[in-house]
Amino acid sequence: MKTNSEVRYASHPQDAKHYDTRQLREHYLIETVFTADEANIVYSMHDRMIAGGIMPVNGPVELQPIDILRSEYFLSRREMGIFNVGGKGFVKAGDEIYPLEYKEALYLGRGDRKVTFESLDSNNPAKFYFCSSTAHATYPDHITTREDAVKMELGTLEESNHRVINRMLVKEVVPTCQLQMGMTELKPGSTWNTMPAHTHNRRMEVYFYFEIPEDQAVVHFMGEPQETRHIMMKNEQAVISPEWSIHSACATKNYTFIWAMCGENLDYGDMDGCATTDLK
Repeated sequence: MKTNSEVRYASHPQDAKHYDTRQLREHYLIETVFTADEANIVYSMHDRMIAGGIMPVNGPVELQPIDILRSEYFLSRREMGIFNVGGKGFVKAGDEIYPLEYKEALYLGRGDRKVTFESLDSNNPAKFYFCSSTAHATYPDHITTREDAVKMELGTLEESNHRVINRMLVKEVVPTCQLQMGMTELKPGSTWNTMPAHTHNRRMEVYFYFEIPEDQAVVHFMGEPQETRHIMMKNEQAVISPEWSIHSACATKNYTFIWAMCGENLDYGDMDGCATTDLK
């Protein structure tokens, strides 16, 4: 088993104005999330969020603490949200085993315990996408299905943004320290998400896009409202969104994405809206 990890340092919006395509991708895009029997982990200095993926094929894969954590266990000082976006699998945390099916989510609270990931069928492996934030209290583990989620149906087909937001690891469903995660599913014919756009200086965010055909693409928009930039993305890639940045996208086909937030508070509605006509 191999762990691939890297650290991304926080960036100032004045610096980001000068980034070219290569630099934007280098700072914010997480290009490889899943590799067979390996853990891919990115540690962001924006609110110290971690995002990563594990795809166990030939056997269980253990989540090892990366060097920057300086801890015996990955979750010694952290909480974690995990979504399965592949075949059936299960997560073992300490002595507990949690089965996860497609689009189900698991919250793991802080604690000194080993965490391993395993697929039920190596021919249809599970794909565990996860995000982790620092935690200063311990809350119980919790599995959330789409049926358990707090649902919000927004947008219209006429505006190309008809979508269902599944708020799955949020305070209305499971207690957490600061991590919030959910999944937004766009209806057929709709391609825009999070438009009108917004920022939230009290939280950062990570978007993970999936269910995108291999010959299609997502255009992720970021940057200050008056200084926007874009990043071209493919299926099963993630992108870091700093607290000063908008986070929106339009694709060549409908898709699904998982959002994860951490920072100052757990108020889902704490955001500063940007009128579409004011974006530049």
